[in-house]
Amino acid sequence: MRRVLAATLLLAAAGCSSVPAAEPATESGGGSLAPVEWGPCTDIKRPDGEPPARQDASVRCGKLEVPLDYAQPAGETIDLALIKLPATGQRLGSVVFNFGGPGASGVDTLDQAAKALTTLRARYDLISFDPRGVERSSGVRCGSGADMDRFTSLDTLPPNEETHQQSEAANKEFAALCQKNSGKILPYVGTVNAARDLDRIRTALGEAKLNYVGMSYGTQLGGVYATQFPQKVGRMVLDAPLDPTVTFEQRTLAQTRGFQQAYESFLKACVKNSCTIGRDPATANANVENLMNELTAKPLKVGNRDLTQGLASTGVAAALYSEMTWPFLEQALSDALKGKGGALMYLADSYTGRKPDGTYSTQMTSFPAITCVDTAERPTPAELRRTEQAALRISPLFGSEGSGGLCRVWPAKGSDQARHVNATGSAPIVVVGGRGDPATPYEWAPRLTAQLKTATLVTYMGEGHGAYLSGSKCVQGLVDAYMIDGKVPEKGATCPAA
Repeated sequence: MRRVLAATLLLAAAGCSSVPAAEPATESGGGSLAPVEWGPCTDIKRPDGEPPARQDASVRCGKLEVPLDYAQPAGETIDLALIKLPATGQRLGSVVFNFGGPGASGVDTLDQAAKALTTLRARYDLISFDPRGVERSSGVRCGSGADMDRFTSLDTLPPNEETHQQSEAANKEFAALCQKNSGKILPYVGTVNAARDLDRIRTALGEAKLNYVGMSYGTQLGGVYATQFPQKVGRMVLDAPLDPTVTFEQRTLAQTRGFQQAYESFLKACVKNSCTIGRDPATANANVENLMNELTAKPLKVGNRDLTQGLASTGVAAALYSEMTWPFLEQALSDALKGKGGALMYLADSYTGRKPDGTYSTQMTSFPAITCVDTAERPTPAELRRTEQAALRISPLFGSEGSGGLCRVWPAKGSDQARHVNATGSAPIVVVGGRGDPATPYEWAPRLTAQLKTATLVTYMGEGHGAYLSGSKCVQGLVDAYMIDGKVPEKGATCPAA
């Protein structure tokens, strides 16, 4: 499971006539689809698992019933959990968000992101949801909190036969627990079905077209939707894009390079500001490498838990997602070098979805469930070793075999349908790629733009995973102008670092 973590390190005045009018809630088969019944939100959670200190009384939550298996639309159903932040001004319609993962809770994340979306909310109802297999929407669960503690704390160093055997055994145990606890939904959590769910959401909202903002994995979901339902695409923005055609090996190597580059940028910035972990980047890096080696031999005690090398490297990677967390990462590493691992543990827990009470969100279990059914690829042991060796040459800290090891033993069959997108015939799509994005490297942005025949690329020159919520006024201005006024960015548009 630790190797899965490494791989994921690898979410003003336009005329209303320019936005399609609402249509009656009907399904493609001609039957009626009940609208969402909205009510108060009762279980919103912050990343630490606690409820928000203040809850906006206007925020509403609801559920939408969808088929478990779209091949049997009259058969068993599941409920999707939704959230709505009602428009605060003259309403143009609804815009649906997916914040990525796969496995992130859209219900919780949209509530947390509300302040950053003030401009868009002035004209739209903001909608998000927990996709099938995530949290409140039949979330995939794979054992107890103690089981998850064991999986997430596994070390990757040294990369020898012993760690390979431990990893393979852990992958098999994890997959078996997923099948035991969530076997009924595992075959149906893929992106093709999630895109069909998106269209059900659009219909239930009474919208003729889907206005959509997808981030990270949400870009693949948006691309699949635009390919399945091109005539139903309204205004669509895909930020921090994935290239769905990449193999496990290509994805692992690209993400390893991305995180290593972000790590090196962090070290340079740290040294420039009187870094506490080393006087120059080489010294700081050597100190971090020594820390990881020491944790392999002897983990640091943090309360009744052990900060292992696996958890520590996860914590480092988690802090590289945003330049805003670099100061905290410096402090966490400085503390760990002095024998105090609490801050690095906190960073790791924030990534894995571990709550203070020892329970976990479905973040780390939904991810492999969706990833593994979205591809028919099942790497051989020899291919996994080749990937690992190549990744370790790029980065001793972040190199791993990637997600292929777990998908190799996954109990549900995979399909390549979600890897092929084109959006032929859709309305214009805006793709935003960041030059310093560690999790979805920039090289994927022009590739996805080329695959989506109606897409235009915006390049953000800054650091971090995702540009729209990065604090860049340039990116936010371009995206809001498109979503609100329908103004497509010029070809080759570029925004400086925030």
